[in-house]
Amino acid sequence: MKAHRTFSVIISAVLGIFAVHAASAQSFATKPLRFIVPYAPGGGADLMARTIQPRLVAMLGQQVVIDNRPGAGGNIGADVAAKSSANGYTLFMGTANFSMAVSLFGKLPFDPVRDFTAVSLLAKSPSILAVNPALPAKSVQELIALAKGAPGKINYASDGGGPLQLFVELMKTMAKIDLTNIPYNSTGPAVLAVMSGEASVVMAPAPAVIPHARSGRLRALAASSAQRLDAMRDLPTIAESGVPGFEANQWYGILVPAGTPAAIVAELNRHCVKIMQMAEIKERLANDASIAIGSSPFDFAQFLREDIAKWAVAAKYSGARAR
Repeated sequence: MKAHRTFSVIISAVLGIFAVHAASAQSFATKPLRFIVPYAPGGGADLMARTIQPRLVAMLGQQVVIDNRPGAGGNIGADVAAKSSANGYTLFMGTANFSMAVSLFGKLPFDPVRDFTAVSLLAKSPSILAVNPALPAKSVQELIALAKGAPGKINYASDGGGPLQLFVELMKTMAKIDLTNIPYNSTGPAVLAVMSGEASVVMAPAPAVIPHARSGRLRALAASSAQRLDAMRDLPTIAESGVPGFEANQWYGILVPAGTPAAIVAELNRHCVKIMQMAEIKERLANDASIAIGSSPFDFAQFLREDIAKWAVAAKYSGARAR
């Protein structure tokens, strides 16, 4: 009888362990999730969201509905996300604009650190510093020398208070040069302006520059990333070309409203990391000159704080403000 009771206790314990594992493997999601992208369809953030969306659906067992909320440099969508219920059913696609907004806008209706919880930094997308071929600069060092010889005489094309402007302003601050900003509405017009000679310099996302650099309509000088791009191994980085320590990337990461339960954040992070480790995802991003990451929540939160501080310095010294 005693042996029977002992056997029953063992069986109950084993079943309890299986029950715990089953519960931990089961997703929190019992209804569709909303994935807020604070930009119009077709842009980098939207494409990243649509790349990972079907894989999240498969892992969560629920639909993940992309909700494009463009406007105010991404702030409209961010405000909607910040004010959403902290239950794991609202995801937000953050980008470099999200951390820049703190310095570029006079007052925000949300705080990127206080009102959000970081889930995972998905990827970084470097830019390329390029010039019109008529500009007599074939390297970053030559561009710096030209700028120092004629302060303010060389123009650069920007997006008027976004990454294209702050990336160059950061380089100006670190290289101690003066270039004059010509603002455009977005990346496309800015790149076209440099190709036409309306402006001389641009630092734009790699996919927007590489085709024109290969055709000869732009001269690529350097990449903004810390390491050289797989897509252009012969192209040096700005950091190794006379501006030590320079690094500036567009980035994409998932956040949720502050107060979202830690267990849900951990589950979402596991899915994100797994997706970014998939061979087909890494290959797709590499073809676009981007870098797959898939960080921990802690590392993404730290990265976000550092990114906010970096762009605060660039905005302060340049006087850059959102248009």
